[in-house]
Amino acid sequence: MFRTRLALVAVLGAALVAVASASAATPTLNGVDGPGFTITLKKGKTKVKTLKAGKYKIVVKDLSSIHNFHLTGPGVNKKTGVGAVGTSTWTVTLKKGTYKYVCDPHIPIMKGSFKVG
Repeated sequence: MFRTRLALVAVLGAALVAVASASAATPTLNGVDGPGFTITLKKGKTKVKTLKAGKYKIVVKDLSSIHNFHLTGPGVNKKTGVGAVGTSTWTVTLKKGTYKYVCDPHIPIMKGSFKVG
C-alpha cells in the first residue's frame, strides 16, 4: 500500500514539473522583411504592439537580399545582414522601454516599434 502511494506521488510530481516547464517556455516572436518593402514582427498571427518584459526567442526570415532586420531597444542591438536571405534566430531579454525594428537601407518606409512594460 505504501509503495503504491509513493509511486502515485512520484507520478503526480513528475506531471506537475512537466506542466510548469511547458508554461515557462520561452515565447517566440516572428520577424519578416521582404520580399517587397514590408517588415513585420508578430507573436502568432498578431502584430506586436506591447509585450511583457522577459526572455523571448525571435525568428527572423529575410526574404530579400536588399533588406535586413535590425532590432534595437534597451540592451538589445541585433541585426541580420543586407544581402543575406534566410532565417536567423536570436534569444533576447526585453526590458521595460520602447523597441524599434527597421530595414537599415529603407528606414523611412520599413519600420515598426513596440513597447515593453
